Amino acid sequence: MSQLERFSSIYARASERKGGATGLEALLSGCLSDDEIRQYRDAELLSAMSRQVFQSGFVWRVVVNKWPEYEKSFFGFEPHKVLMLSPEQIQARASDATLIRHLKKTQAIYDNALMIHDVAREHGSLAQLIAAWPTQDIIGLWALLKKRGTRLGGNTGPYFLRGIGKDTFLLTDDVQGYFKAHKLVDAGFTSQTALKQVQAVFNQWQQESGRCLADISRILACSVGDNRI
Repeated sequence: MSQLERFSSIYARASERKGGATGLEALLSGCLSDDEIRQYRDAELLSAMSRQVFQSGFVWRVVVNKWPEYEKSFFGFEPHKVLMLSPEQIQARASDATLIRHLKKTQAIYDNALMIHDVAREHGSLAQLIAAWPTQDIIGLWALLKKRGTRLGGNTGPYFLRGIGKDTFLLTDDVQGYFKAHKLVDAGFTSQTALKQVQAVFNQWQQESGRCLADISRILACSVGDNRI
């Protein structure tokens, strides 16, 4: 692994590319506090999670436009109500023209409702678990979502976390490109070895800058490539 670049240098380069610090700071949004995360109801998290599953590999605008119909069809995403749906009712929703015809993603709504139900029995709520999870090991939360949830691997779980305000970096193409170019990883980004190396780098930049992981990730993306933040 090469010597780690100081975050102040990354910030200076990103600022220059964005016309100054003001332009760069306008692209940053921070994250929610643990107490704010705890306020989410399980239904809100299931909705946000399910929407991210559908948005993965699909046109986001279409998903957003159809989401009010999903809220109606899945009882406001209340997990205990979703779990009352029969396989035939899931199939019918996966074939409904007012929704998106995709059986596996539709089934994921049910599967993740079950996951949230189980987590709530163990931790009080999914929000409690997410809020308590240390950002210094955010890749551990990624792994838990992938293992216990459905279709939450890759960037889907991290994008869900960022969407609800949980502090996390993202492995966008620009971020991956930076780590490869600077030889900061020894393996592919799907390996635990590489993920631990990425986490360690972000943790060091966080200690140096005092910023949240989400904003560090955005600033890094703005400093290289096509600015996919």
